[in-house]
Amino acid sequence: MPIWVVVIGARTLILHFVIISDPTGSDTRPRPVTPEGDLKMTIQPRFQTIIDQIGRVVMGKNDQIRMALTCLLAKGHLLIEDIPGIGKTTLAKVLSRSMGLKFRRVQFTSDMLPGDILGSSIFDQNTAAFVFHPGPIFTQVLLADEINRATPKTQSALLEAMEERQVTSDGKTRRLAAPFFVIATQNPLELSGTFSLPESQLDRFLMRIELGYPDRSAERRLLSGDRQPHQALETLGQCLTPEDVLALQAEVEKVHAADAFLNYLQDVLEFTRSSPHFHMGLSPRAGLALMQAARAWALISGRDYLVPEDLQAVMIHVVGHRLRSREDLSEIPSSRLALLFQEVAVP
Repeated sequence: MPIWVVVIGARTLILHFVIISDPTGSDTRPRPVTPEGDLKMTIQPRFQTIIDQIGRVVMGKNDQIRMALTCLLAKGHLLIEDIPGIGKTTLAKVLSRSMGLKFRRVQFTSDMLPGDILGSSIFDQNTAAFVFHPGPIFTQVLLADEINRATPKTQSALLEAMEERQVTSDGKTRRLAAPFFVIATQNPLELSGTFSLPESQLDRFLMRIELGYPDRSAERRLLSGDRQPHQALETLGQCLTPEDVLALQAEVEKVHAADAFLNYLQDVLEFTRSSPHFHMGLSPRAGLALMQAARAWALISGRDYLVPEDLQAVMIHVVGHRLRSREDLSEIPSSRLALLFQEVAVP
């Protein structure tokens, strides 16, 4: 297995990249890093390779793929909201395969119980004792498909796991695997058989994105039978190992935030708390979410320091599901949110 050494200032990060199988025949193996190479010359091309590979399956959605990678490296969880048939499930599958992470999928329904996700204890007649049988949540990437089709009681079963990375059942706490990443898909509320996610559940998701319809060229390739998603998924190679993902998550924590950036972030938080447009302002947890997402975006962009553009790139996806209009408590469209945040001065 080839070893790739990344030099970040005085730190050295060793990543064990797996050579991926590329049906196009191009060489996607990691290139050696010279001592004078900087962060942008090393990490950024690797992530671009991953984005391009996933883009061969989820076509025409490079921006959303980049945002999903950002969420994973920030140790967050991702909510994908869109109509059925857009490719939400496919994105979750291909992302986990590219990262070499264990994957489980749960189809949420109205009759599902918390034990169907967490697991349950069953009496064993041979040992005359209850034996715990782990549920599908004991994995590294959990796809909670159509999460808003389950009742709020079942939805709440994910709260402890998403926040604490652990599951408590029958008085015993069991740790989840690391990294642990929940990707939940949600249908629009106007579709039949859906339940609104409560604010406490929404707040556990670091980011929310929409995939939207593919552009004309991507849909043409799909309709013509050129590389159907399931065929491309079968040829998809592994780009990282779980250990690499953990190492990169640790590097995210080291991305430097200058005082000017922190001032800008606090100005954004204060704006939501004092502006007449919002029912309630962003909480301190939302502020931490913005910081983590911006750091991960900076790392993927090839920098070990933050600039205002990093915060602006992730802001709408981090705060869009956390803010409500003061007028009618409805969600604020992304385009309007972007205009409102332009009122905050940029350092």
